Amino acid sequence: MTLLIRARARRVLAGLLLLAATACTTGPSLENQGEITAAPGDSKELTIGSAGFTESDLLAQVYALLLERAGYSVDVISVTNREIYEPALESGQIDVVPEYAATFADWLNAKANGADAAPVGSPDLAATMKALRTLAAPRGLTVLDPGRAVDQNAFAVAASYAKKHDLNTLSDLGLAKLPVRLAAGDECVQRPYCAPGLKKTYGIDIVAVDPKGVGTTQAKQAVQNGQDQMVLTTTTDATIDQFGLVLLADDKKLQNADHVVPVVNRARAGSAGVRDALGRLNTVLTTADLASMNEQVDSWRRLPEDVARSYLESKKLIPKG
Repeated sequence: MTLLIRARARRVLAGLLLLAATACTTGPSLENQGEITAAPGDSKELTIGSAGFTESDLLAQVYALLLERAGYSVDVISVTNREIYEPALESGQIDVVPEYAATFADWLNAKANGADAAPVGSPDLAATMKALRTLAAPRGLTVLDPGRAVDQNAFAVAASYAKKHDLNTLSDLGLAKLPVRLAAGDECVQRPYCAPGLKKTYGIDIVAVDPKGVGTTQAKQAVQNGQDQMVLTTTTDATIDQFGLVLLADDKKLQNADHVVPVVNRARAGSAGVRDALGRLNTVLTTADLASMNEQVDSWRRLPEDVARSYLESKKLIPKG
């Protein structure tokens, strides 16, 4: 396992070693501990966890800057996967993480009820948030309010292909009755949001899944050159224009409500101070903003902290420094 330290105000080696030890075991679970009655905590020294990919790094840095502005001392660490950082979040070794509502709800549901448990995430944000908070609370976790930014699966076609067949939505593609080779990950063959869902919800004729990954350069190039007709990517992919692609709207809401949500350890970071500091982001952050910030890191090679700072300064959420 690898922990990449992105130190800001301080580095706490002992804490990171303890986190690594926790990750190697099952992790301290707060399940089945009964009703939580203690007041939410308000530690002034907080650790923010990132899942180690560009968007998660960016959101962690945004959270850190907002919390620092509110008077907290903050460290940011990048942890390789949810299997490591979620138990650490429960134990209080990590205090805050950026998450995605439907994905995290289904992950906690599988953890509590088994891998075969029926999904609780859905396109309905209110229902998804209710399920997520119900699953998170017994673990000592509080899920803060979601904003407008959503990182969902999305499907793109070549702009010339869309123009030729008058396509703006996935419904349009289904009605066109065109054979479609889909560039995506291997799992797309079985996942309900991917090939099966496209067939069932939209009537799209998926004749093959080309296993080139989700939103990879190779997948987008395959659509660009006509080898495939559509690619699975995400709503925050800022590079599709570079490949001459356009997104088709998910007009029947096949995809789940994967709105960005902060998740906090209630005993250490469940206070109104943390909630209000991070809640300020909900007034400004959009899916397009996230895509733009991702592009600045991935294409322009800017540091996530610099991009996060510039964004918050531009929105007047922190003073220019």
